[in-house]
Amino acid sequence: MFVWKWFSGVLQSWGLMNKSAKILLLGLDNAGKTTLLHMLRDNRLVQHKPTRNPTSEDLTMGNINFRTYDLGGHREARRLWKDYFGSVDAIVYLVDATDVQRAQESKSELSVLLTDADLRHTPVVVLGNKIDVDTAMSEPHLREVFGLQQTTGKGKTELPDDMRPIEVFMCSIVKREGYGDAFRWLSQFL
Repeated sequence: MFVWKWFSGVLQSWGLMNKSAKILLLGLDNAGKTTLLHMLRDNRLVQHKPTRNPTSEDLTMGNINFRTYDLGGHREARRLWKDYFGSVDAIVYLVDATDVQRAQESKSELSVLLTDADLRHTPVVVLGNKIDVDTAMSEPHLREVFGLQQTTGKGKTELPDDMRPIEVFMCSIVKREGYGDAFRWLSQFL
């Protein structure tokens, strides 16, 4: 018992227990940001109206406390994204994997994030959502369309200090599949 208390104290002093993180949920409208936020918070599926104003939720997963921000994905909301970049710890970028017509628009928005100087070391998870729909892009197709062939890797990874952690995970929020792995991967970089 004494050893565990000592070890817990060491982990806490190293910042490895009870971490806190600020995470932005970004992506075009209808990608599933609000659905994901509410699934993480309540573990239930609810039909949502498009997000018109930024919302935030405090969540706990494992030993990490997250403050998540759903900023909306319509064109006007995307203009405000940059206002939140200064103190963000991670970005979860959602892609509607069924919306091939808007894939280039989504890729352009992701490219802006990946080239922003304020975010150059910020971990990014790209979630290809809606894989439960037959017409959804596969992971290799999504990686090709978005130019994400070279990513960090889905296992526990040691990276050079100057490298941004980035990885693609395919998911179905409505089926509760895939996004848990993405958050577990992300937590190693927070």
